[in-house]
Amino acid sequence: MRLCCHPLMLPLLALAAGCATGSETAPGVAVITEPGIRAHIEVLASDEFEGRAPGTPGEEKTVQYLVEQFTAVGLEPGNPDGSFLQTVDMVGLTAVPRASFRVGSRTIALGSPADYVAMTRRTVPQVTLANSDLVFVGYGVVAPEYQWDDYKDVDVTGKTIVMLINDPAVPDAADPSKLDDALFKGRAMTYYGRWTYKYEIATARGAAAAIIIHETDPAGYPWEVVQVGWARENIDVRAADGNAGRVGVESWITLEKAKELFAAAGQDFDQLKAAARTREFRPVSLGGTATFTIDNTIRDIQSGNVLGKLSGSDPALASEYLVYSAHWDHLGRDPSLAGDQIFNGALDNASGTAALLELAKAFKAMPTPPKRSVIFLAVTAEEQGLLGAKYYAANPLYPLEKTLANINIDGINQWGRTRDVVVIGYGNSTLDDVLAEVAGARQRVLAPDPEPGKGYFFRSDHFEFAKKGVPALYIESGTEFLGKPEGYGQQKRDEYVANDYHKPSDDMKLDWDLSGGVEDVQMLFEVGWRVLQGPTWPEWKPGTEFKSIREAMLAR
Repeated sequence: MRLCCHPLMLPLLALAAGCATGSETAPGVAVITEPGIRAHIEVLASDEFEGRAPGTPGEEKTVQYLVEQFTAVGLEPGNPDGSFLQTVDMVGLTAVPRASFRVGSRTIALGSPADYVAMTRRTVPQVTLANSDLVFVGYGVVAPEYQWDDYKDVDVTGKTIVMLINDPAVPDAADPSKLDDALFKGRAMTYYGRWTYKYEIATARGAAAAIIIHETDPAGYPWEVVQVGWARENIDVRAADGNAGRVGVESWITLEKAKELFAAAGQDFDQLKAAARTREFRPVSLGGTATFTIDNTIRDIQSGNVLGKLSGSDPALASEYLVYSAHWDHLGRDPSLAGDQIFNGALDNASGTAALLELAKAFKAMPTPPKRSVIFLAVTAEEQGLLGAKYYAANPLYPLEKTLANINIDGINQWGRTRDVVVIGYGNSTLDDVLAEVAGARQRVLAPDPEPGKGYFFRSDHFEFAKKGVPALYIESGTEFLGKPEGYGQQKRDEYVANDYHKPSDDMKLDWDLSGGVEDVQMLFEVGWRVLQGPTWPEWKPGTEFKSIREAMLAR
């Protein structure tokens, strides 16, 4: 079959560090069932929960439901203070932006959110920026390991920088139809390609405003997703300085509006984009200015991560932890919409939260708990930039140097059984090897991310654990569906992104087949159980950027 011969999909014959012996079978796996997962999704994705946005009545209902479920299965409160909640103080920011460009005598009007979106993370009533020089900085990347600097010696302090999304798409000199694997991992996105990095480097360089040019393919989602996420209240963790040092304006513009700007400046967008794919690129003044006014409505939000604990049965190992995570939040409701106003987030991520609850039930149902302790962590505000996971990683309730691994669930397969299971960030850690052993026993194989350019490794909560050095595993639905024609899996992925991702239509569908999702969750149960029972810890593999972070942590 199409994917069978891929070398990354060959089941590994030997277990890696951090797993129990292959002959063992995890008791309790049968507790994870399709009816159980479906029942939780139906509750969490119901209109009653109003889209589960942080700081809303939907959050209150969600947190109450999760605490009730953790209590019902018999978990201990996950917070050492005796509660199931880790409070996360946040701030809600609703921006009303006005903006325009001026090039020579021409003013380019910008309509929000049709042409652009903009906000400020500064907790102030208003941010203004008048006649700030516009500078195109290519991809906006500074990557010493690749001898790459899009800024060179150009000072962008106080200026408005305009950037391309994703990594520099450097062609392979031997075959220009392909990308150079030696630079920015070829087709696979690095963190330099994420929009979060773009604003971070803008802050570091002293820019007054940062504008990202949206393109659907390199971004990994259509403009409508940007509109939904930005043209509404945005949330951030409350900072002591009110984010005063952060770049004042964070913005996206459509490709069409960017081309209009470049043309007015006498520049050819496609030519500059091609130039930005080379190390020799230098920032280009667009000979114009940007003006922004952002009025901010600010509210305090007290949100929370919900967590339960199952203590390990071995006194010598019970102070070591495995964390299963899933984000409970979604996008809430938008009263300005005609028709359906509620973003129910059935797949994203009621399904992952449902899986987390089934995992908790399965572990608790075991006759003897595993040797090490298990933390079941339902985090807040993933949709706002992994904020709940980021807060936990910065303020862990259990030491990260005693945390063996994180297994994260952000959506489960709802289209049937697959022969393969996709590992996001395949080859990063020995957790993949444990999963390969578990999959092989089920006549299944591992597959790498079929869309590495979309940067999924940086887009869910496991990334915050990885940044701190904790080995992390994140899987998605396979693409080789049993009994389905070749290409069916990619077709369903594309349909979801185009039709349902971050839209009110992300509801439970009548044709959902959760059998494949159940199998995937059962495998994650077995992977966790082997790690919890095993003689050694999972590790990052050589060459992975997180390996040195972990080694330094454990050496302290």
